[in-house]
This record gives sequence, C-alpha cells and structure tokens, in this order.
Amino acid sequence: MAEVWTLNSDGGARGNPGPGGAGIVLRRPDGTAAVRGGAFLGSVTNNVAEYEALVWGLRAARALGVKDLVVKADSELVIRQLRGEYRVKNEGLKPLFLQAQALRRGFDSIEFTHVRRADNADADALANEAMDGRCTVGDAPEPPSTGDSRLFE
Repeated sequence: MAEVWTLNSDGGARGNPGPGGAGIVLRRPDGTAAVRGGAFLGSVTNNVAEYEALVWGLRAARALGVKDLVVKADSELVIRQLRGEYRVKNEGLKPLFLQAQALRRGFDSIEFTHVRRADNADADALANEAMDGRCTVGDAPEPPSTGDSRLFE
C-alpha cells in the first residue's frame, strides 16, 4: 500500500497586488509535519502567491522523495486549474501553472483537493508570519522567489 503524504499550501497578498507570502506544511503518512515553511514574496497578487506556495511545496515533497501525495489548498482557482476544470487565462499565472504541471509528473500519484480556509490554518499562519516579518520562517528548503527559474527544476 502506498505511503501517502499530505501537502497543505496557502498563499496570500495584502492588497491585490500587495505584499505577499506563501506557506506550506508537508506531512508524513502518519500525520507528523516533515516540513513547515513560510516565505515573503514581495509584491504579488493573491493567485500568484497561491501558486508560489503550491510549487514550493511540490519541490519540497520531491526533494524528500515523496511518491504519493495529496495536495490540500483553499484556492478553488488553483485546484480547479490543476484538475483541468478551469483554463488558465491569466498570462501571469501560466508560467507557475506550467511549473506545477512539470513537478506533478515526478509523483507516482497526486491528488488536488480544495479545502475550506479553516482546514488550511497551519499553512495560512506560516504565510502570514512571513508577510508580517517580511522574512522566511520554518525549515522548508529553498523558499520561492517570484520569477525564480529554480522552480522549474
């Protein structure tokens, strides 16, 4: 039976665009947190912050050798785009969407689940902590930087 990990990701911007942050929590199959992180993103839109968080979380999962993953995020737009239910019309989101698509191919199985904001509180708190401090928090590897080409790896 597969060892399924869980990634909670959340991004936000204060203003749209405005100072933004990304937050991730990657949990082992037993539910314990393997990686927690928050990163300040500079001035971004809310949707860019959501994608930055997701891509960062996928990279962290791949770095740990995760093969089976459930992604939980409170951005209905991002989840529906990754499921193929919505088209990506915004030119600014297309590169991030393509990065997420490239990274998802590195997993044996991946499921994208929309959750209520209350069910994503840990990732949200890390994103907000990073925005408040305009810094990186937690222990997640290589935080995102908007436009960072390393995200394609």
